[in-house]
Parts: sequence; structure tokens; C-alpha cells
Amino acid sequence: MLKVEDLVVSYGGIEALKGISLDVPDGKIITLIGANGAGKSTLLRTIIGLVKPESGKISYNEKEITALNSQKIVTTGITLVPEGRRVFSNLTVLENLKIGAYMRNDKAEIEKDIEWIYGMFPRLQERNWQLAGTLSGGEQQMLAVGRALMCRPKLIMMDEPSLGLAPLVIKDIFRIIQEINAKGMTILLIEQNANMALKIADWAYVLETGRITMEGTGKELLENPQIREAYLGKKKK
Repeated sequence: MLKVEDLVVSYGGIEALKGISLDVPDGKIITLIGANGAGKSTLLRTIIGLVKPESGKISYNEKEITALNSQKIVTTGITLVPEGRRVFSNLTVLENLKIGAYMRNDKAEIEKDIEWIYGMFPRLQERNWQLAGTLSGGEQQMLAVGRALMCRPKLIMMDEPSLGLAPLVIKDIFRIIQEINAKGMTILLIEQNANMALKIADWAYVLETGRITMEGTGKELLENPQIREAYLGKKKK
């Protein structure tokens, strides 16, 4: 389990996260919804060690990881699919996948994992020779997820995986998220597409200006009148 307790993060004296606490139980899909600037990406960047908190505690499987750097955090079993995909555009699809396994030396297992990812994302196999920068947005998102999976994480964090994608591609990405979770992987999902995120989430948190203001099952929040009006574009009846 990932546990965040009383986390405070500041940028230039301004608090981006104001003492938030949340749990991400093993094997679950946990989603965090909120408007732009609410602090969602800051939270993921802090968990993965790219941002250092002012105070608070982050622990994973009962071991504190607050002070660890990002490389050490990855070795604990946590990985991040960043917003904007961030593929290596001048490298091929296959080279991008292999970079995801840079901390591994089990060559036979790496090859098996590449085949597993190709099975999940057939388009990546069709384009394995192609430079990542020439892929469509949806294909780059598939590659970013595949690359993250190559380090065999136990917890995968996704930052806005549907951002800028066509509706049919978004549907495909969310199907893959559920498929990955069905294989036992824990997922912490940040999404502006609150409707899709809440439909697949076991538990959800609402983050507003650095504070968690509401939480509940995905179904509960999906049916909450305040959430429907604020995030789903549906007026209260």
C-alpha cells in the first residue's frame, strides 16, 4: 500500500499541496480528480521523488520513501507515466521500450515483457521500427504506458493519460488501464476526464487548490450532485 500523510509542498513560498493524506491500497484503481492547478501532478511528482515536500510522509509497503531519489523509488516498485507522454522522439518504439527496462539485466524476461506489451498494444508491434516522435498521440500514450510497464512496477501512476486524445482512443486507453489492473497492478490515476476515471475507480479523491475536499467510491462520486455539476458538466436537478 502507498500511504501519503499530511503532505505539504511549496513552490516559491506558495503551498501547492496543503497537508493532504490519502491511501492507495494494493490491487486497486484509485483516481484523483480536480481542475487544472489543483496540485494533482505535483502530488505524483512528489511521490516519485522529483519534488521534495516541505513536510509530511510518504510510505510504500510500510517503508518510508519520502527522502529517496526517483531512481531508488522506482526500485521499490513504483513508476510514473508522465503528463504529455514524454517519449524519446528520436528513438524507435522498440528502443523506447528497452529504455523502460534499463535497471534490469534479465534479457530473456525483458524479451517476454516486450512481447506481452506488443500483445496488449498491437500497433506498437506494427511500428516497432518507427521513430516515436512520428507516432500519433494515442500511439505515443500506448508507448509511454508500455515503457513504464517494462520496469515491472507494482504501482503505476498515470498523469492525464487521455489528454488531447480522440474519444475512441481514450476508450481504448481506459480499457488497457482496466486490463493492467486485472493482472494485479495497482493504479493511481490522475484525470481531467472525471466521467471515465470515476467509472473505473475503486476509490476516488477530489483535489481542490491543494486540499482533498471529498472522497468516496467511484460510483458514489459519479452520482454526487456537486461532482456532476463541477466536473461532469451536468446541472443539479
